[in-house]
Amino acid sequence: MSQLPGIGKRTALRLVLHLLKQPKEQTGFLSQALLNMREDIKFCKSCHNISDTEVCEICANSTRNHQLICVVEDIRDVMAIENTGQYKGIYHVLGGKISPIEGVGPSQLNISTLVEKVKSGIVTEIIFALSSTMEGDTTNFYIYKQIAESDIVISTIARGISVGDELEYADEVTLGRSILHRIPFEKTFKNN
Repeated sequence: MSQLPGIGKRTALRLVLHLLKQPKEQTGFLSQALLNMREDIKFCKSCHNISDTEVCEICANSTRNHQLICVVEDIRDVMAIENTGQYKGIYHVLGGKISPIEGVGPSQLNISTLVEKVKSGIVTEIIFALSSTMEGDTTNFYIYKQIAESDIVISTIARGISVGDELEYADEVTLGRSILHRIPFEKTFKNN
């Protein structure tokens, strides 16, 4: 239990003792639910979001703008942006960000499938919605260099999100405004 994120040894002990007090059936239901989650949850073949089908609900939704792709680090960021109710495009989940210190390079992320989508000619805009950290900015810049020759709009969410903050911890109002007031990516690194 203490291997779970945010669970220390004391909390793990409390959880285990609580489970031991529960009827065996209830603990069995929890065990089965965890096994079902691991077996039934997949990654969307289009955007890499979690799904219980080949293509997630967002990608399968014909009312969403499939020409507009919001690039995020992980599934928690999709959930955070969806909670704002402000974004009507689709997503592309990278599965992390470039971090040489942690040994994460571009080949370990879902970047190549994003580049393929852009080259298909269907995409008209990419929105970078990665955290405002050194790793997030490095990942944005790497992807930008891969797709810069394409005739699409490349923007990033407005910097209402504090530099150094993780996207998943931003409040919904700030995150929603950041999506609505995004800026061209080129303006984030040019001295204009």
